Amino acid sequence: MEYITTTQLRTISSQLVNSLKKGNYVSLVHRSKIIGEIKPKKRLKTITEKDIRDLKNLAKQLNLPKLSYRERERIYRKHLMERYGKGIS
Repeated sequence: MEYITTTQLRTISSQLVNSLKKGNYVSLVHRSKIIGEIKPKKRLKTITEKDIRDLKNLAKQLNLPKLSYRERERIYRKHLMERYGKGIS
């Protein structure tokens, strides 16, 4: 499928979906003019065990201090006070 009209979008949408799943581009035609292109969305990369190991190694290299929830809350509240003042609750 290379071309599809706006009228055909309703009637042969299943063929359009199959074409997009195969990775094909489809030109959209309206009143004998090509007005756009329908293309498949790029697939997101899946996370592998290697990616997780690399991320753990990077975190270890940064050597950031471990913070408790209480310390995180204190730092966040301090930031809010500096940014917005006392009016925030």
